Formats: sequence, structure tokens, C-alpha cells
Amino acid sequence: MKRHLMAAIAAGLTVALGMTGCSKGSSSGGGSSDGKTIKFAAAIYDADTKVYWDDLIKTFEAQNKGYKVNLEMVDWTQIDQKVKTWVQTKQTPDILNYNAYSDFARDGLIYKASEIVSPQVLSDFLPQFVAGAKYQGEQYGLPFISSARQLFYNKDIFKKAGITDPPKSWDDVKADAQKIKKAGFIGYGLPLGPEEAQAEFYSWAMNNNGGWVDASGKWAINQQANVDTLNYLRDLNKSGLTQPNPETTDRKTVFNQFALGKIGMGINGPMARKNAIQPVNKDLSFGVAPLPSKDGTTHNTLGVQDFLVGFKNGGKNKDAVSKFLNFFYQKDNSAKFLQTEGFLSVTKSAGEALSSDPYYKPFVDALANAKFAPTDNPAWSAVAGAVKQSLGTSVANADPKKVLDNIQQTAEKNG
Repeated sequence: MKRHLMAAIAAGLTVALGMTGCSKGSSSGGGSSDGKTIKFAAAIYDADTKVYWDDLIKTFEAQNKGYKVNLEMVDWTQIDQKVKTWVQTKQTPDILNYNAYSDFARDGLIYKASEIVSPQVLSDFLPQFVAGAKYQGEQYGLPFISSARQLFYNKDIFKKAGITDPPKSWDDVKADAQKIKKAGFIGYGLPLGPEEAQAEFYSWAMNNNGGWVDASGKWAINQQANVDTLNYLRDLNKSGLTQPNPETTDRKTVFNQFALGKIGMGINGPMARKNAIQPVNKDLSFGVAPLPSKDGTTHNTLGVQDFLVGFKNGGKNKDAVSKFLNFFYQKDNSAKFLQTEGFLSVTKSAGEALSSDPYYKPFVDALANAKFAPTDNPAWSAVAGAVKQSLGTSVANADPKKVLDNIQQTAEKNG
């Protein structure tokens, strides 16, 4: 999910987002000889992520004498290749923060959830996230954070363009984007670069009766509805209604421009306010609306969740992995991460911390009936990787059908 910080806030933050080195300790996997030192690979959501984990680890180590956690921070644009390399070289971390898990479960690399967290933690997870954390009926993934995607729009730009209400249909989006362009701004921010192209695409495809799989769960990536979706997004680009080069643009860049008042509309999650908008312009006047659909009537919402998983690495790390994970899932610790990063809760207890903020209400309401990527399918990691690397070319110079055919082949090969 970013995920994530607006790159142009400051040069120092740009450097922080690019780092992949260890916060402390070794970068090698497999734990330690005494089983009490573990490696935790955590994704960078914004500049505050490392600060949070450093503080939590310091407290954990103080309360659990002899146990050590070596932290490595990895940017979302690099994490797929990192994980692939770790698995191939048998250098997996002991704990990983990632957006997939089922291929690890299929290959016997990770612990079952019941082996590494307490029954109290397991019972605290919200049901909709548990359902997406199972492989062949057994829970392996530990739900970590969640978000729901909505359409953000700049109220001042809408007023200047003569637009009174957020768009409901795809025709509305194009018409509004044309008005916004005429007013001197970018109509729609379309991020189809390698950061999170799969989320942007699915946000549109699900609102055209498309998606990753058919009703039986069989891969249907190259279905006509998906081709039509890409042709629509391609038309927005070719008509000059998006930012230049959407095939190489990530969401953090789009929402930096949105926060600067240069883009009229874009899709994001609840973390956008804290991570993207407030650091740039805390006075930005913006609204949040349901995702537009092709027909303008039914509005589906993309739900996103990330996971924590515990790699076995020979089994000697189990006690340390369990201690740290149970420590993180204590109500105050997990709630603090949500408050720090601006995400929605995956647990009943931590979710109470967000209930008083009206900003989160449309996201929480939408999440109840959101659609998720098929993370329980072991081929999902390969599919998501292929989408991130190639889908954006379909709105530039590649043929949308051929791009989707190639991703379909990746799914079938790895399924």
C-alpha cells in the first residue's frame, strides 16, 4: 500500500526515502546463533516511519533484556526486488513488513500466525482483514495497516474551473479535467509508475466491472473491461489532461503537485492528509469523494492492507519473533503507528484511536465494503511486480491489450 511521503518536501527527505541500508546491525538474514537477535525489514511509508520503529525497538529491548532487533528500512519502489533477492539467496529477514505473503506460505518459508502471536492478538484482528491474510484456509499474514482509496479534489481549482460537484462518472472526470486544464491546471494526476500502479489501475478497473480475477477466482487480467479501462486512462493522457509521463510517475510525486495546488484531482488514501498535504500546505482546501465509476451509479472502493510475516529461518528465531510481534500489537503501540502514519486500523482495539476524527469517516465507511487485491493467491506478488513495471506503458506507447496479455501470462505461469 503507500504509501508514502511527497518526495519534493525537502531534499533531505528525498534522501531518506531512497535509503535501503540498515538502521543498525547487520543486513544479513537468518537471525543469530543464540536466537535472540532478529532482523526486521520495514517498508518506508514516510519520514516518520524509521523514527517510530527506532523508538519502539529501543523500548522493546529495554523491556526484554538480551533480545535485539536489527532494523532495515526499504523504500516501496525497491522492496519487491529486495524481497526477491532475499528469498533467492536464502537471506530473508526474520520479520518482514510487505504487501504480500501467500507465496511465502506456499513455499513453507513463514510461520502460521497462530505460531507467533497470542490468541488475544489473533482475536483482535478485524474479520475482513483476516479473510485476506489466509492461504488455503490457514492464516499466515498478520494484518498490519489498511487504507481505503477515495477521490481527492482541490476545491479552489474546482471553483476557478466552474465545477460545483466532484465527478461521479468517467465522462464527468474527463469533462472536469478539460475545464481544469482550461483554467491553467493539470486535470487529473495519474500515477502508473513503479511505486503502486496496481492500486491506481484497480481503482479504475473495479469501477468498470473489471479486476484481477473472474467470479470463479480465475485470473482475468486481460478481460475486455480492463482493456477498456486502460484505453480510457490512455485517452486522458493523450488528451493532455494528466501530468506528463504518467507511466513513470509515482503517487508521491502526483500528490506533491496536488498539495502545491497544481493538480485538480487524484486518488489516494487517508494517509494523504498527513503525509502529503499538511507538510506542503496545511491550508489547502480539498474534498474527498467516492471513486468515479464508468456509469456514475455504483462506486466501488479499493481497500489496501499490508502485512507482517515471520520467516522461519531454521526455527531458532521463533521466540524472539513472537516476543517482538506481540509487543507491537499491544494496543498503544499499534495505535501509535496508525496515528504516526495516518492509516486505518486492522484491529478492534487500535481502531478506537481514530473514531473521533471526522476526516477518517468516509474512509472507514468505505472500507467496510471495499474490494481487495487477491493477496491470498501465491501468484499475486509476481502479478503486482509485473503491473508495476509494465502497466504504465499502456497509456503511453504500448498496446493496452498486449500489456495485459503479458501480465496475464505472468499470472498463469506463477499461479
